[in-house]
Amino acid sequence: MKLYKIHTRQKLPISVEEAWDFLSDPANLKAITPEHMGFEITSGADRKMYPGQIIQYIVKPFPWIATKWVTEITHVEPGKYFVDEQRFGPYALWHHKHFITPVEGGVEMEDIVDYKLPFGILGQFMHWLVVKKQLKTIFDHRKERLIELFGTVKGDVRIIEMKPA
Repeated sequence: MKLYKIHTRQKLPISVEEAWDFLSDPANLKAITPEHMGFEITSGADRKMYPGQIIQYIVKPFPWIATKWVTEITHVEPGKYFVDEQRFGPYALWHHKHFITPVEGGVEMEDIVDYKLPFGILGQFMHWLVVKKQLKTIFDHRKERLIELFGTVKGDVRIIEMKPA
C-alpha cells in the first residue's frame, strides 16, 4: 500500500473570520477549482460546513471521464479547521485537513492531504504518470485564485510537498 501526502501553506491578508466564511462555504470550492475539471456540486452545499455533512460532486479528471465524488465533513472547529474525507470517488483514500491560523498580516491556510490510489502497482504508475502532476496543477490554481480574490502577504512562502507518506 502506497500512501501519498500533499502539504501546502499559503498566507492571505485577511482576517480569520473572512477566511473561515469563505472556506467553510462548500459552494466556494468551485471558485478555486480549475475549470477544466468540470467541477459541479450536485447536493449538500446548502449550508456552512458541519460535522456529518455529505457533499456530492461531479468532477472530470480527464475531459472524457466524469466521476462522482462524495465527501463527508468529519470534523469542524469553527475559525480553526475542518476535515473532509472521501466516502465514494476516484481515490482509495482521501483525507484532507484544512487549517486556518492567524499570523502577522493575516492568516496562514494549511492543507494536509493523505491519499491513496486504487489498483495497486497500476495506481502507483498512474500517480507517477498523471495524478501527481494533476494534483499539483489543482493546488497551484487554488493558490492563484486565492491571491486574485484576497491578495497576498508580503514574504509569503508556499510549500508544496507531494511524496509518499
